[in-house]
Amino acid sequence: MFGTAFKPKIDNDSKKIESLLTRGVERVYPSAEFLRQALLSGRQLSIYLGIDPTGQSLHLGHAITLMKLREFQDLGHKVIVMYGGFTATIGDPSGKLSARRQLSQSEIKKNAAGYKKSIGKILDLKKNNIEFRDNADWSNKMKPADIMSIASRFTVPQLLERDMFQERLKGGKEIYLHEFLYPIFQAYDSVALDVDIEIGGNDQTFNMLAGRTLMRKLKNKEKMVISMKLLEDSSGKKMGKTEGNMVCLDQSADEMFGRIMSWADTLILPGLELCTTLGDSEIAETKQALEAGSNPKDFKLKLAREVVTLYHGKKQADAAEANFANTFSVGGAPENLSEIEVMKGALLLDTVLKEGIVSSKSDWHRLVSGGAVSNLATNEKVSDPGYRILASATFRIGKKRFVRVLLK
Repeated sequence: MFGTAFKPKIDNDSKKIESLLTRGVERVYPSAEFLRQALLSGRQLSIYLGIDPTGQSLHLGHAITLMKLREFQDLGHKVIVMYGGFTATIGDPSGKLSARRQLSQSEIKKNAAGYKKSIGKILDLKKNNIEFRDNADWSNKMKPADIMSIASRFTVPQLLERDMFQERLKGGKEIYLHEFLYPIFQAYDSVALDVDIEIGGNDQTFNMLAGRTLMRKLKNKEKMVISMKLLEDSSGKKMGKTEGNMVCLDQSADEMFGRIMSWADTLILPGLELCTTLGDSEIAETKQALEAGSNPKDFKLKLAREVVTLYHGKKQADAAEANFANTFSVGGAPENLSEIEVMKGALLLDTVLKEGIVSSKSDWHRLVSGGAVSNLATNEKVSDPGYRILASATFRIGKKRFVRVLLK
């Protein structure tokens, strides 16, 4: 009826809410109970995720938070994906012991060009409860007086609490003023969007809580924060652009499958929890089976199949699994696959020589020049005899030799 305000239908099913509050979630601020009551109230909440376009592809690390956003969207709440068109020019210092390279506006626009297509693999872009925003729209319009007013809400000791700043101070490394101000600009995004909730990886907790502080001071509003678990590699490093170990959402089914199969066995359970839609009971059964001594390879195949199905469909996932099995041997990867831990930047030649996988440097050069060495994570042949290992991966050396290299 004309003149009647649209009231969205909110699903407050308690089981769905409980899964939303626990699956992949590290912590909720001010508390899980506070958010639970808000979800049960029947009121439409607004939640946003900020993504700085610092790379040309989104990856599974982004997908973890996007999948949680999809849960909110399916319950009828408003979800906002915010591009950091302004904050990307600064570079988030989270976890960094040195300043990021500052990006130009043209680089940022180029990076963000394909994001929406990847996001559409997870969120429903046809629904009316999704919105895309760019913080350049308000941050670039700020006057010096506006920035001074926002900055006055924070103290130097508050901002120096950041763990990476403490590490830099201990190591005698520089902290640049533009990095110091990053949490303040991110905090203002919450105010500009006037959201109820912000979601991000647990490495973003400091920035998100800064937004909670600013929202309370400027709008007297309790903004909630959801801190998500991170997908970390065997060395404890976040899987993402910087470490070069990411699985990109725009990769082919074969590339995605192969890269997941190169993961360490320790990533099977967190991968199932954070990167798939498998039920909690099935994941618990997998954990019991692994603890009982079942072959991890079978469950890693399951993980790869589930992830690839999400982004490419069952038919391509089945084909990718068959291609992977044929690449190694009938029945899948060989049981005698060599597994080696190396430092980032190590020469692949030194690694395979030390392990006796190749007999000599001349043998190695012959294999490389003949196109017989390939990175199964990327489906690319190694053409440089001086190839350096920058990410965990599985390599095929000749016809029957395989080595899985893991970064320490």
